[in-house]
Amino acid sequence: MEKIKAIGNEMTFYASSNVTLLFDFWNVNSPGGMVLSVVVVMLLTVFYELLKVWRVWLSTSTFAHHSSYTAGPPSHHSDSVSVLENNPSEASLTEGHHSFPSTRGRWLRHGIQTLLHMLQVALGYMLMLCVMSYNTWIFLGIIVGSSLGYFISFPLLRQH
Repeated sequence: MEKIKAIGNEMTFYASSNVTLLFDFWNVNSPGGMVLSVVVVMLLTVFYELLKVWRVWLSTSTFAHHSSYTAGPPSHHSDSVSVLENNPSEASLTEGHHSFPSTRGRWLRHGIQTLLHMLQVALGYMLMLCVMSYNTWIFLGIIVGSSLGYFISFPLLRQH
């Protein structure tokens, strides 16, 4: 039996404009196609990083929302709030404005979190498979996209 060597079937990085990514229809055969594929993979990686931050933001905002009911008052109050806390009759007026989130709201948030997790896992595995094409340009596109996504998205957590 004769061995046939195809481009990219070895497990070493190679720099070529010929690669098939993820699906048979994503078959790149030209430098222009490679540039377009690198840009698409970069954008997918930026979206992956944004998804990670969005999930963290949702979980921390939900946690902060729940903890405001059980934990004591925050330590950074204005003077008007501290006056209300010291006067029991006026403090009772502000307690009625907060209610525990409904069970339906919690399930909705949990469902959204689950869908985002599924999307993040699927996208992460797809990006891993792109790296496993061992194409240097695709690999560099994912690294640049991840760095760019991190640079853009993680400062957004501090604004929360």
